Amino acid sequence: MLVVGLTGGIATGKSTVSALLKSHNIPLIDADVLAREVVLPGTSAHKQIVEYFGPDVLQEDGTLDRPKLGSIVFNDEVKRRKLNSIVHPAVRWAMFWAVVQCWIKGQKLCVVDVPLLIESGIHKWVGKVVVVYCSAEIQLQRLMKRDNSSREAAMSRLNAQLPITEKLDYADQVIDNSGTVQELEEQVVSFIKRLHREVSWTWRIDWLLPPLGILSGLWTLLWRMLKRNRRATRKHRTRTS
Repeated sequence: MLVVGLTGGIATGKSTVSALLKSHNIPLIDADVLAREVVLPGTSAHKQIVEYFGPDVLQEDGTLDRPKLGSIVFNDEVKRRKLNSIVHPAVRWAMFWAVVQCWIKGQKLCVVDVPLLIESGIHKWVGKVVVVYCSAEIQLQRLMKRDNSSREAAMSRLNAQLPITEKLDYADQVIDNSGTVQELEEQVVSFIKRLHREVSWTWRIDWLLPPLGILSGLWTLLWRMLKRNRRATRKHRTRTS
């Protein structure tokens, strides 16, 4: 099974491409959706966040007060890293199992929609990287219009991200969203047809093997768990000696 990583920059149109792929019945795994699911009440990540940040970050129904939590970590690098160390591994595990489920169901391919695909290193897990692109000026204008923000505010948000031109260096496929919606749809349809051609003749053989990137991803996660266990064991021995 082919695992495709979809990414882009803010206001480049990645969400539109994602929706178009889904409308054509392409199995799609959305990292943003998973990020909300892994911190729901009752999850391990939710418990860890409450233990570290306190119950004040909860709403009345027990769910996280995202704006409040965001304001806490915005100007505090230590707390931001702590939050990321809780949420990011949980999201990666959720993505991993979602891909495995697609494979078990016999899907020929699936797409993982990850805004920080390159920055997080998840691009190493996938068989093909797709970047949704538009020029920096178009990106800026769309962001200003979408958020009703000033040029300075929009520029500040863009500068906080990896430039879209740098993401192109990692792309196996670029979807150019500099034109109209119709032109974008035509590119997406063409891309879907190309994907189906690529996987159709190897599908029955590929299904016998884990999805491309799964083995390396699983090994990475297991290796990190082993290192954590070793550190915990050493600390325990130090305390008891």
